[in-house]
Amino acid sequence: MAEMNPALRLQRALQAWTLLGLLSFALLPWYFLQDMSLWQAWPGVWAGPETASGWAQALHHDRPWLWSGLAGVCMCGLAVSGPRSARVQGAGLLLGSGLGLAGVLGSGFAIGAMGWNFAELQATWGALPVGQYGMGWGAAMVLLSLSVLLGAALARLGAFRGDVFVAGAVVVCTALLALFVVYPVLRSLVAAWVDDAGAYAWVNLLERVATERVWGLGCLLSAGRCGVAWNTLWLASITATGTTVLGTLMALWAVRGGTRLAQPLNILAMLPMITPPFVVGLGLILLFGRAGLFNQWMEWAWGVQPTRWFYGVLGIWLAQMFAFTPIAFMIMRGVVQGVSPSMEEAAQTLRASRMQTFWTITLPLLKPGLANAFLVGFIESMADFGNPIIVGGQFAVLSTEIFFAIVGAALDPGLAAALALVLTGFALAVFLVQRQVLAGSSFTTVSGKGDAGVSLSLPPAVLRVCRSVAGPWLLFTLVVYVFAFAGGFVQTWGRDFTFTLAHFKTAFDVQMGEFGWVFAGTAWKSLFTTLTLSAMAAPMCAGLGLLMAWLLARTEFRGKALFEFSALLTFAIPGTVLGVSYILAFNVPPVELTGTGLVIVLCFVFRNLPVGVRAGTAAFKQLDRSLDEASQMLRASTLTTLRRVVLPLLKPALVTALVYSFVRSMTTVSAVIFLVTAQYELATTYIIGRVGNGDYGVALAYCTVLMVLMSVITWGIQKTVGERQLGRRASVPVTPA
Repeated sequence: MAEMNPALRLQRALQAWTLLGLLSFALLPWYFLQDMSLWQAWPGVWAGPETASGWAQALHHDRPWLWSGLAGVCMCGLAVSGPRSARVQGAGLLLGSGLGLAGVLGSGFAIGAMGWNFAELQATWGALPVGQYGMGWGAAMVLLSLSVLLGAALARLGAFRGDVFVAGAVVVCTALLALFVVYPVLRSLVAAWVDDAGAYAWVNLLERVATERVWGLGCLLSAGRCGVAWNTLWLASITATGTTVLGTLMALWAVRGGTRLAQPLNILAMLPMITPPFVVGLGLILLFGRAGLFNQWMEWAWGVQPTRWFYGVLGIWLAQMFAFTPIAFMIMRGVVQGVSPSMEEAAQTLRASRMQTFWTITLPLLKPGLANAFLVGFIESMADFGNPIIVGGQFAVLSTEIFFAIVGAALDPGLAAALALVLTGFALAVFLVQRQVLAGSSFTTVSGKGDAGVSLSLPPAVLRVCRSVAGPWLLFTLVVYVFAFAGGFVQTWGRDFTFTLAHFKTAFDVQMGEFGWVFAGTAWKSLFTTLTLSAMAAPMCAGLGLLMAWLLARTEFRGKALFEFSALLTFAIPGTVLGVSYILAFNVPPVELTGTGLVIVLCFVFRNLPVGVRAGTAAFKQLDRSLDEASQMLRASTLTTLRRVVLPLLKPALVTALVYSFVRSMTTVSAVIFLVTAQYELATTYIIGRVGNGDYGVALAYCTVLMVLMSVITWGIQKTVGERQLGRRASVPVTPA
């Protein structure tokens, strides 16, 4: 059977999107269904105002502004109803999609549950008989079809080189980033200027931010305390510096030290991914807490009474060092592996010693990795919520202050937004400084040419430093994780070390009931909820991330830099800020999602989206453009090329993005701490609740189950993807004289 004409195929596709918009307007509930599923609401699409479709809402429930959406879709239908020139069809699609999007979005933001959202509109048009709720399935599908048709209009008018698929993908991805990244962040930051009456003024921001609690310097002048802003900056700086130094020493030792500990170091690098962020803090409490082994030994040997000396900046710093050093190690290991041996061999050919080569060639080529490791450590420290809330004591940081401003006794969303603005400013400043430091420099050492050189072994002095610093730290890390693992198997840590499985039974008990097996443990619900929501978010995050990576790597369009910045924005914004943003943005129409599982899934997706984008971008850089061009020369469409040529070659990046987003969704806490409810409790919030009640045994038992579960998943992905091979000879360790 002959292949369909490309023009006819495009015509059919545009007609299908138009039909989808019409059917969605007529047959899907227009507003969000808070307490019922789509199937439960389906019989009422022509009935009550809660479940009615857009057609029924406009016709029977006094919401005539919804006709604008139908008018836009109908105009697009006229534009694609018959054969027309590209420019005429593009103009019709642009007019119809523009009218529909402006009408639906404009009315959505202008009209709320109580009527007009702006007094000026009410004075002009008068009071409305009814308001409207948040948009639901019908509105979402109509907006999706109109967005795709808008992209087609731009392509038919000559933009995006006339490629309708690329244009539609750019428009849809831009809309998603605008709605779920840019809009909530701006909504959160703008709330810092709003008072309780809804008035905007700079004085409101100054009253919330310019306080002794935030910027005080009492710790330098007297015995008082410093403000939470300075505490956060100081903690992030020492954590980022420490993790970068330790991660670099461990990477040099593993890659260039000729050690047999390379595999254990690689296993250690995966621990922060497979464990909740506060597991290390719990392990340190078992060691240095008031009932910890160290304090007990001090009391037994020296008669020193146990105190809470560990809780504070020292405890948070140690916990963050243990938690984030493996991340710096993963970053630096890849950078050290990528340093080309040929450049070091050239330096030695010019009679440079190994130490001179290391300081003048190897170390400067590690500059981008060092900057990235510092940036990641700095942002992770500022965004960390679990460790400060567990071992922080009286040492307050911005993440915990934001939390207590939302859930504390004095509910103050404006204060939370103001503190989030300060935290975002710090993170973006470090991000821009890093970009400026690396701007204008080239660090490319891996090309398409063969490179069979032998990597230079470390100078003896550098190797001794790596062993003397990284070796004890590695042992200490293993001890902390062993204690965190063992804490779930003893009766009461510090008083009764009898082996028991009671904590596991409390959390994960299974009993035989009258109608079969019953999951009687208190942790089952949170575990099943976390697994379900993470499994929903992972494919969405991976697919969307790789699509955006393909657009950034293979296409050119106006606003590409802004598009990339928006896609990577959640990497530079701490998770606490994103959680506050989602609360403030999606608590009222037109997008009313607070208290649902969907808002948690969306938070998972867009919080982890930069990982998929970065993994996909790195993979596309390894694929020659000639593969795409060869497919298109054989008259394959862009979608066919992407599906049959590109995607099979991106399997490692796809699997990596899938597993990373799934694991991070299972173990995240800072971004979703404000979004969970009694119905949608997650594993990490369950553990924090147990820690708050002093029930460390059950919390550590749950952490053990999560660690085993995530280890199995991580092992599977390692076996599937494998290690990167650069085609070099193995280096032979040189024994120092």
